[in-house]
Amino acid sequence: MTTTWRALWAETASEFGRPQARWLCETASGCDAAEFLDELDAVPTQRMVAHLDAMIARLRDGEPLQYVLGHWAFRQLDLMVDPRVLIPRPETEEVVGVALSKVAGRSSRRCLDLGCGSGAIGLSLAAELPIDNTRVWMTDVSDDALDVARANAAGIGRAAANVRFVQGDWYSALDGVDPGFDLIVANPPYVANGSTEIESVVVAHEPRQALFSGADGLDALRLIIACSPEWLADDGWLVLEIGADQGPAVAALLVDAGHVEVSITRDAAGHQRIAAARRP
Repeated sequence: MTTTWRALWAETASEFGRPQARWLCETASGCDAAEFLDELDAVPTQRMVAHLDAMIARLRDGEPLQYVLGHWAFRQLDLMVDPRVLIPRPETEEVVGVALSKVAGRSSRRCLDLGCGSGAIGLSLAAELPIDNTRVWMTDVSDDALDVARANAAGIGRAAANVRFVQGDWYSALDGVDPGFDLIVANPPYVANGSTEIESVVVAHEPRQALFSGADGLDALRLIIACSPEWLADDGWLVLEIGADQGPAVAALLVDAGHVEVSITRDAAGHQRIAAARRP
């Protein structure tokens, strides 16, 4: 008996809900959101149904939806994501918003995305800042993560010409690169080793080196903050994503590093999430 996308959507929605079911069906059909609605009464091919079945099986096994789909929306971008990189999250979109505000109106912008992962932060900066006089360096210690970020760079068109990828551990990746960045942004690992606050599905599927950072979760943040004055231009900004309980500790680290205009901003969920400071 033949079926249609309308029927498959309804059947999948009975288990996963209509929004997730639609995303699964769109991905299996190869259609974007608008195209899919025009195809609701079309008959899917055998290969399309097999693709949908495979994705459903992965979801039932507990794999995150974003990895199952293979892509996820982030601000203006549609990013490829897989287990080599963290899943882009709404709070990181807010980090990008703060970072953009710090260099808005400048005549030129040298930006650095430390530990870029999928490229969500750095590619958003490149895509949303003016093309002229913008340069974005993106680093990661993981070659696998950089492969994902490079693939995602194709999605930002002409702005990708302003992006440079370098492999290495935090600032050590920048051997031969001149300091003097107007903006440094990072979403580093900030979960304490052995934390019970983190969801089990995250621990099971997302890269551990992008999650955990020492006994108090601050190891990476300490290094990034301590070395930032060497790499920031005068009046350059450092913007960081942090853990919900790390605001006071991170603010103290920023002050100790000599930064001014230190702020800790809450995200849409009310958690202390974004630290920002300026090098005087």
